[in-house]
Amino acid sequence: MSSRAQDPLLKDPFPKDPIPEANRAAAFGPALARAAALVALITAGSAAAQYSGRVTTKPKTPELRAVAVLEWTGAAGKPKTCRLVPVTIYDGEKLNDAGIYMARPEPMAIAGQVEYQLKDNGKTIGLFDIKNTGQEQGSWVGYGEWKPVPNPQPAFAATAPPIVDADDDDKPVLHRKKHSDEAPSSNGSDSSKTDASKQPAPADDADRPKLHKKDDSPNTSDSGGPVLHKSPDSGSDTSSDTSSNAPSDPDRPVLTKPKKQKKEDEDVSRSESLPQVTDPDRPRLQRGKSNADNLKVLPSLMGLPPDMQQAVAVSDAQNHPDHPWVYSWANPDDEKKMKAQMEDMARLALGLTQAQQTPSAPAPKTTPHRTGTAAKKPTQPAVLDLPPAELQEEQFRVFELTYGSGATMVLTADTGGPLAKEKFVTIIGQPDLSGNLQVLLKNVTDGTHLDETPHMRIVDAVDALADNRGELLFELRGETSRQFVLYRVMRGRADKLFVSGGGYYGTLSEQ
Repeated sequence: MSSRAQDPLLKDPFPKDPIPEANRAAAFGPALARAAALVALITAGSAAAQYSGRVTTKPKTPELRAVAVLEWTGAAGKPKTCRLVPVTIYDGEKLNDAGIYMARPEPMAIAGQVEYQLKDNGKTIGLFDIKNTGQEQGSWVGYGEWKPVPNPQPAFAATAPPIVDADDDDKPVLHRKKHSDEAPSSNGSDSSKTDASKQPAPADDADRPKLHKKDDSPNTSDSGGPVLHKSPDSGSDTSSDTSSNAPSDPDRPVLTKPKKQKKEDEDVSRSESLPQVTDPDRPRLQRGKSNADNLKVLPSLMGLPPDMQQAVAVSDAQNHPDHPWVYSWANPDDEKKMKAQMEDMARLALGLTQAQQTPSAPAPKTTPHRTGTAAKKPTQPAVLDLPPAELQEEQFRVFELTYGSGATMVLTADTGGPLAKEKFVTIIGQPDLSGNLQVLLKNVTDGTHLDETPHMRIVDAVDALADNRGELLFELRGETSRQFVLYRVMRGRADKLFVSGGGYYGTLSEQ
């Protein structure tokens, strides 16, 4: 016997399993089964919480909303000249430049048969249908027709209920029925209308003209009064066809349908057969017809005339109710106060307030002090009480950009005069809690720096994102180019939302 077996302190580090190999599955089988079921239950619960099944959804087609500006001269509704300038298209995610969106070659916003709703402070004032397109100074514009807003269909008038007589026996009657309480007339007939068959025939008048059917026999003579009939044409040939409509008089004027004349401008250069060309697939240069004369609406408005007017135009796949942007003041004096404050700020920005004061008087000369005489007080500079300087082309608009929001005010004005010396100002403001003016944006420029800082001209408020919130649409007019910009006013700030065409104006920072 070895020493390892005799020493009780030395034990086998790997003792033999007390459970036989055959009984191991029977001993741990139920426990393993319960653990596996628990793990499966936990896994299934977590999987069910993460994914509830296969969901198949069809891709939703984006609903496009286009915003444009209609420019015209003349009266609203019946313009002399007009054009439509595309600005933005909202595809459900972002604003796109409508001047280049899906251009093939004209952009989608001014494709044929597109209809726009013309808005004035959110109220629809007319419809504009695009007929044809063109380019002006490298930008696409649309030409069309201004149509009035169709009137709503009137409701059907309620028909009056028929009057039912108490003695009605549901039989059709062509005359008034005789009642028992009515006295008979003297001639024994009904007091009302009598039957025509019961009336005596009138006496025969020999001189009264009568209408008789013409007898086919040629020798029939009329023994009665005069007869109205068609008289035969004198000098007509009895052997000619009676169904012919040709007149017998050769000098009688005849109305004939004019023959179609051949178009003088027929394109003679288009030839199907070319005897000198043997290859039928050979490309040929041919003179094509010009379709300029076939335009439904010819381009009429060119440039920027001084009497040009502007209005917002919106085209959408769905009909949305009008959302007016006009703000109603609780106190009319508040509007006058806010307008006066904005005008004062505009005059200060344009440098017009300096003309209200005269130059300061020179300082008085000092004289030696003499006893017994009072020292003279220095004179104050005289200030003339002049009226405030007049602003040219002033436009003051007040908007309520969301339901229940405060007033958002916009003032644009200039100094007038030659363009080289003219100054422009645009101010966006809101009244604060104290009733004072809070300026959100101020843009000042002059005629010599329009290409660096363009003049901001207010067009109107428009819901460009279809979220019932209005944005301010301005025209950025430079010396040689122009663009349109959208500003969103929110939380006491006026942030630039979109600039059409991008370019230099899209990165400008306002002063």
